[in-house]
Amino acid sequence: MAPDVTAAPTSSVPDQPEAQPTTPLAIPDYRRFWFARFLAVFSTLSMVVLIAYQTYDVARADYGMDIPTASLMLGMLGLAQFVPLSLLTPVAGVAADMFDRRRVVLFANCIDASIALAIGYATWADALTLPLLFGLAAAHGSARVFNGPALSAIAPNIVPPRLLPRAIALSSIAWQVGTVVGPAVGGLLFERSPSLPYFLSAGLLVVSGALISSIRPVKARQVGPRRHPFRQIADGFHFIRHERFLLGCITLDLFAVLMGGATAMLPVFARDILMVGPEGLGFMRGAPAVGAALVAAYLSIRPFEENVGVKMLWAVVAFGAATIGFALSTNFYLSLGILALLGAADMISVFIRSSLIQLNTPDDKRGRVSAISGLAVSASNELGELQSGLAAAVLGAVGAVVFGGVGAIIVTGLWAYIFPELRRARTFTAKFLHEDESKEETPA
Repeated sequence: MAPDVTAAPTSSVPDQPEAQPTTPLAIPDYRRFWFARFLAVFSTLSMVVLIAYQTYDVARADYGMDIPTASLMLGMLGLAQFVPLSLLTPVAGVAADMFDRRRVVLFANCIDASIALAIGYATWADALTLPLLFGLAAAHGSARVFNGPALSAIAPNIVPPRLLPRAIALSSIAWQVGTVVGPAVGGLLFERSPSLPYFLSAGLLVVSGALISSIRPVKARQVGPRRHPFRQIADGFHFIRHERFLLGCITLDLFAVLMGGATAMLPVFARDILMVGPEGLGFMRGAPAVGAALVAAYLSIRPFEENVGVKMLWAVVAFGAATIGFALSTNFYLSLGILALLGAADMISVFIRSSLIQLNTPDDKRGRVSAISGLAVSASNELGELQSGLAAAVLGAVGAVVFGGVGAIIVTGLWAYIFPELRRARTFTAKFLHEDESKEETPA
């Protein structure tokens, strides 16, 4: 008689080599994780893009600011989101390593849904002001800081390590498709009813949280005795500081994207340079994700296996070059094509970096390392918006984006010299895979 699999522990299934999954999509928990991630990205990216557009529009229309000053407001909006991110990231990392990661994600999604409802109501009531937009953006940053580390750390718990690079590529597809569809749909709905995309985002965030909650319990495997939370925070920073390869990966993204991000200036290009309005902004914001999604789909089938470090560095150089090309374009459709190339280059870098970070981090530290990595990404994005806003106030929007693209290329060259470990990385699992991660755990 066949064994009663319902009596098996919820954390694993008896080893049956013939039943080993060959793709992450064969794992039910991963499928729920993938769809939840898509809905969350769809919702939050739609919100982020529209908040930026409304901030710039309110600054120009209601406060009478000129283009450079209103551009600076976009930089201040990025700063408003970064401050809570920087303060709460260490706490969020510890939370992802101490508690059930599903519950952490659900908590963050519910907070973000409440923020979406608040912005939707203020938009409907025509009560938007710059202080209100900055305050709600800061609250969104606070919610996102808890979502990122816990969500990133879930995938390695529900797929075997041998499938992790493919799982990361597929997860990136969810991210990129959400990044394409969310802003595009949000822009279209905004044209018809400015409050509608926010109410839609609130509902989808709740559904995303429910899907994550349906996954089997996901809590980090603890190694050794329980340590004080402040000690755990220090352990996370100590681990990265002494792993030069991880330090190089994380800081490369921080400084390259900090310099090269063109995203902050998209509302300026949409409203006053290309003159395509919020609908065009939605397509511009989604264009990088089109290129990224195509690359991610390819990598989910044929992931890189050799010379991954060199490929990551060249991808960042291509990202900087595409940034310069976008700044100099005056044709909307050409700009969309260049943004797609920019997203494709960024996806290669993200795929390699994310795979190496996850495979080089023991599970009991994944939440904290993901939090620190997420802080670097957020710093590159939000502080990059501040840098772009300040540069635009001096150089104009076009000059600021060109300056950032050149800076990204220079940073990549410096990091290739400072961190030779990046150039020497040949495969995902050669000398970098920790021994305690080499044992596969068959998912439920």
